[in-house]
Amino acid sequence: MEPNRVQFLENKTLLVTGASGFLSKVFVERVLSLQPNVKKLYLLVRASDNKSAEQRLHNEVFEKDLFKVLRKNIGDESLNALVSEKVVPVPGDVTLNNMGVSDSNLLQDMMQETDIVVHAAATTRFDERL
Repeated sequence: MEPNRVQFLENKTLLVTGASGFLSKVFVERVLSLQPNVKKLYLLVRASDNKSAEQRLHNEVFEKDLFKVLRKNIGDESLNALVSEKVVPVPGDVTLNNMGVSDSNLLQDMMQETDIVVHAAATTRFDERL
């Protein structure tokens, strides 16, 4: 990411779909590394509830080697604090109405606060109709 483009993300709220996927993980890592002053990251993952979404993000995103450099640069505690402060796990499914988000308050907050949407969700079925 170019410095002026990263500056654009300062104090912005982003909604990222498919947050446990390859492209989203790289994007989230770059945002947190280069623009820690992002306001908030709503990370949508296929999950049935908040606990499952949080656990999936922890296991499939933030504990991966991709975050090793950021973890080394700012430390484990600082990374955990940054994630706790900036990241909102969102359980849902983009194939459903309202992205499958069942918490109406969370959905309303997302709709009011989101400045940028990064849609990177994909299906894992390889026999889908075109």
